[in-house]
Amino acid sequence: MDFKKIAREVLEIEANELLNASVEGIEKAVEIAYNTKGKLIVTGVGKSGLIGSKIAATLASTGTPSFFLHPTEALHGDLGMITKDDSVLAISYSGESEELIKILPHIKRFEVPLIAMTGKMNSTLARYADVVLNIHVNKEACPLNIAPTSSTTLTLAMGDALAVCLMKKRNFTKEDFASFHPGGSLGKKLFVKVKDLMKREFPVADEDDTLQEAIIKMTEGKLGHVLFLDNKRVKAILSDGDLRRAMMSDKFDLKAKAIDFATIDPKTISKEVLAADALKFMEDNKIQFLPVTDENGNIAGVIHIHNLVEAGIK
Repeated sequence: MDFKKIAREVLEIEANELLNASVEGIEKAVEIAYNTKGKLIVTGVGKSGLIGSKIAATLASTGTPSFFLHPTEALHGDLGMITKDDSVLAISYSGESEELIKILPHIKRFEVPLIAMTGKMNSTLARYADVVLNIHVNKEACPLNIAPTSSTTLTLAMGDALAVCLMKKRNFTKEDFASFHPGGSLGKKLFVKVKDLMKREFPVADEDDTLQEAIIKMTEGKLGHVLFLDNKRVKAILSDGDLRRAMMSDKFDLKAKAIDFATIDPKTISKEVLAADALKFMEDNKIQFLPVTDENGNIAGVIHIHNLVEAGIK
């Protein structure tokens, strides 16, 4: 049996249904959702419910307050979740799902706007709705033409279409998206700053310290670097790389002043800089470690490139 051929046929069937889908009614659905003062409540039973739950999550994360409400739970008290400021998106391919149909009179009694997604334009759901998004398909990808496959794919895609239209309507930006996803990679890129990841404890050597004394402090600090400060400002940095280069010098002497082998006036970075920008700066300058300064230019902490990578900054 050629399963690659079968899989390709499934994809082609579903793709054709998407390409031939109607988008009539989308303008009115967008206006209803956009003008909703409360939440856009999504409801549906079975596979329509599963798809509806995902649509609600997509809407909520892209600027349209939304949650999923199961019709059965609504019949047993959760109708109280729907207020006069809300609107409802009801999903049923047949438009006759018993549990869903039972709550429609109550939704209309509240004078709540109703958007329907159904494949049957003459169904009970369609008759109750203020606007209908047609999710009719000519063929399910199921070889028996029974199991919801093409129809659920189209329903999900129609939900995505509604969400994207609302994003455009709201001028929803990547900063807005990141604010709803602070733990995601985009949220980290746009909001996490150096001060959120820097270490506030770091080894400091005195200007008169010998190499031997500086090495001990560097080892105890476990950062591979030791700082030299001048009245809270960074004067120099001695790194383990500086030490290796010092050992290759004719002047190498453990009793010599450590600062003579350190990097004077090293690069620093403000604690208010975005972590993503700090990572780029470090990569561009081939630096693994940076002193972090406050608004007055004084030392506030240190940041290692490993801290950024471990935090998922890209």
